[in-house]
Amino acid sequence: ELQISESTLPGTRFILEVAEDADIGLNSLQTYKLSLSPSFSLINKEKQDGSKYPELVLEKPLDREQQGYHRLVLTASDRGDPPLNGTTELRIQVTDANDNPPVFSQDVYRVSLGENVPPGTTVLQVSATDQDEGVNSEITYSFYRTGQVFGLNSKNGEITTLNTLDFEEIKEYSIVVEARDGGGLVAQCTVEINIQDENDNRPDVTFHSLVEMILENAVPGTLIALIKIHDRDSGENGEVNCRLEGEVPFQIISSSKNSYKLVTDGTLDREQTPEYNVTITATDKGKPPLSTSTSVTLHITDVNDNAPVFHQASYVVHVAENNPPGASIAQVSASDPDLGPNSHISYSIVASDLEPRALSSYVS
Repeated sequence: ELQISESTLPGTRFILEVAEDADIGLNSLQTYKLSLSPSFSLINKEKQDGSKYPELVLEKPLDREQQGYHRLVLTASDRGDPPLNGTTELRIQVTDANDNPPVFSQDVYRVSLGENVPPGTTVLQVSATDQDEGVNSEITYSFYRTGQVFGLNSKNGEITTLNTLDFEEIKEYSIVVEARDGGGLVAQCTVEINIQDENDNRPDVTFHSLVEMILENAVPGTLIALIKIHDRDSGENGEVNCRLEGEVPFQIISSSKNSYKLVTDGTLDREQTPEYNVTITATDKGKPPLSTSTSVTLHITDVNDNAPVFHQASYVVHVAENNPPGASIAQVSASDPDLGPNSHISYSIVASDLEPRALSSYVS
């Protein structure tokens, strides 16, 4: 029984046990022979006392992974007449040397992962093998470089998520995984993780150039505000439709991608409706869709579009004769629904059946 490491260099010699022959002279042991082998040869050696002994010579490198066991026959012969032989079996076990690095089943692993998977989700499992045996074949997995996003089981190569993922921050991870055997040999593979977008962001609605005070005589189509819509998601999850809630004399017009105009769409009358609370709802095309509603108050400003109105179409006044000058004989009253100076009223007499001079001497 011999044990020879596969790392043994060619030319190395191994002294074998000798055979015994009780005869003497030519009838005693004279030579050794080895069965044919491409890996081993035999040298007959002689001691000072003339006795013979065999040496086994390694002719070429051994490879345990290709052939872990060799069986040879050693024959000892004398030169008697007839010659006699004796044989023994050489059982050579090739012991392992750490001459094989780990090998991954794939150079590159690719996987897609939704951004809303919870921490602890299994991403994939890498696998490496080593043709060596014993400690030399025991593989430990580790990350070459990575952050704190993924975890790795050092024994079985399973990769899991440690934290929540966000497609809007990082869309792809490229990770290098190392496999190290017990003898220190290392192999590497790349793991590419593509993060898939989920509809987890609501649209943002922003008003620009908002005109909060709108003249009540503004013509239809007057620009009130520019509206910007932004959704951080991608694809259909980031495509947004905009609409106005309720019946209001305004409309939204698309001006460019994710940009809209809020314009008047009807006659305004401050005296009937002095302000409008306008609600704009933006809804994306995700499944399920997400929406955002934003409200703004629009104030209608006054235009002098109302004439004063007397409370009575005619007044009949009875005045006693001989009344003293300066006595109040009647009061008329008019009102104006406009605001501010537009509603301030002054009175004057514009017509009379008296001559102007006579009128001024009777009433004022």
